[in-house]
Amino acid sequence: MNKIDPICGMKGTIPAHGHYFCSQGCIEKYEKEHNIPHETCTSCSVPAKKWYQERLYVVVLVVIILVTLSFFIPLLQPFFNAFIDYLELIWWAILLGFLIGGFIDYFVPRKYIEKYLSRHRKRTIIYSIIFGFLMSACSHGILAIAIELYKKGANTSSVIAFLLASPWANLPITILLFGFFGTKAALIVVSALIIATITGLIYQRLEQRGMVECAQCFLGEDTPVLTDFSIIKDIKKRWNVYKFTAKNNMAAVKGIARGSWSLSKMVLWWLLIGMLMAAFARAYIPHHLFEQYMGPTLLGLLVTLLFATIIEVCSEGSSPLAFEIYDKTLKAGTPAFGNSFTFLMAGVATDYTEIGLIWSNIGKKAALWLPIITVPQILILGFLFNALL
Repeated sequence: MNKIDPICGMKGTIPAHGHYFCSQGCIEKYEKEHNIPHETCTSCSVPAKKWYQERLYVVVLVVIILVTLSFFIPLLQPFFNAFIDYLELIWWAILLGFLIGGFIDYFVPRKYIEKYLSRHRKRTIIYSIIFGFLMSACSHGILAIAIELYKKGANTSSVIAFLLASPWANLPITILLFGFFGTKAALIVVSALIIATITGLIYQRLEQRGMVECAQCFLGEDTPVLTDFSIIKDIKKRWNVYKFTAKNNMAAVKGIARGSWSLSKMVLWWLLIGMLMAAFARAYIPHHLFEQYMGPTLLGLLVTLLFATIIEVCSEGSSPLAFEIYDKTLKAGTPAFGNSFTFLMAGVATDYTEIGLIWSNIGKKAALWLPIITVPQILILGFLFNALL
């Protein structure tokens, strides 16, 4: 985690201010949050990247080539139709999600999160979930941000709740899920919040009994950080200071656009990879295989759980695959919405990158308890969804 950008959670390559950053934009945001004059940074020069060094551009190029070829080659025509169907289904959700993500990125300071995630109270879990809902980053970026918050004073229970709520309950992804699943997406989001809440509360009890590592816990003692900082006063101050002039409004528009573009570069390539995989599954994997191995049964849930554990795909990339599981089983006459939910949630709860980083940065007990607590909840809810929907 030493070379993880403290702002966006991506891999950092530019040394500055004792951290590594992925871009000039993240350096400037860090300087703004910590009131650091840019002139004091002598090593913040950002070398210009070639287009082929940007993962988004490379993936977009690959998508364009594959889709173009599939239009002219009869064997690939089913892939073309499937990919276009996905694009027509969620293009609006992608654009709206990135726009809202940019708005949150520009207007919600990180200090708000740091203020409330350090208190050893039940309400802290609710704060964690609310701030997780407001975050706009992929699951891997969220993980790095969560670890950074832990280092700044957040309790282990708060970090875990934040971590579980963010990938599937954050606002941009919520919009994306509604693009795929319609109103059923509300069940995924609410269930993710319930699991995050229950898991966070269990972790609090484990903290109190000394059964998980927690650098900021003192067994009942409340140890807030930023005690001289008030969110309400800060919001009032910002509102009173802000002037609705053309210059300020243009600066806000540019800031939102910059945040949206930054979020796009972080997660859009993952989403495109997920769409390619889902389009391939829709075009060439027969329905009966999904019905046989990933149907609404206990075996289907366990196979889905194993599938989610093995596949290392960012949350945005998992969304098309989860929808394809539901769509295939629906067309086969055995809809397995619970399997889609299990695929989404288990991908976060059993992700080896996530568990490994919690192990190395918080502790092995905190890491091992994560799947022990979350997987039974996921399977129970998945089973209920299959039985009732």
